[in-house]
Amino acid sequence: MDKISEHYSDEEAIRRILQGETALFELLIRRNNSALYKTGRAYNYNHEDTQDLMQDTFLNAYTNLAKFEGRSSFRTWIIKIMLNQCFGRRQKFSFRNEIAVAVHEKSIPMFSNQNSDAGKTIANRELSYVIENALGHVPEDYRLVFSLREINGLNVKETADALDISEANVKVRLNRAKAMLRKEVEKSYTAEEIFEFNLVYCDRMVERVMSQLDSSKHQ
Repeated sequence: MDKISEHYSDEEAIRRILQGETALFELLIRRNNSALYKTGRAYNYNHEDTQDLMQDTFLNAYTNLAKFEGRSSFRTWIIKIMLNQCFGRRQKFSFRNEIAVAVHEKSIPMFSNQNSDAGKTIANRELSYVIENALGHVPEDYRLVFSLREINGLNVKETADALDISEANVKVRLNRAKAMLRKEVEKSYTAEEIFEFNLVYCDRMVERVMSQLDSSKHQ
């Protein structure tokens, strides 16, 4: 991915992709990896299931890219696809929600500070469990609004569009979601830190989706 292409707007990248520059889809993957990951985790899917849902979402978005009309941002559009994938998986497999507390010892923490000392890293990991556990117990309707607004940074209109609810509903649900979270958790970390998508996973997702697209072209 050259530096020039990295400066393309989403709309310009999409136009070029539709004209045959398939490799540029990598740019859209990298820009939206984090948002989709946070969306999947907010739906209470574990890391592995979220990765699978992300891959399906990116492939779905690529297949239907010509249908993107620009009425909302591309990020809102693809998050909505991810939400549909999450809901569809639950319906198809009768997926049972799980609270993301039990993490394998060798798993990479949801977020980390490379400059932290050992003690602080351990404390961060423990608090990450507290945060995820707290959010996991917030009812889904409120948790998703909290995730889209406070973690993914969507504005009120974008969140309303993604969830097909009114803007007033977004505001009410966000306030209630915050009230449900323990105050000490909210004070410990900023919203962006809650489900940060580690960059190591970004490269893997790019590789997974792009290789799948490459193989489909030869079929």
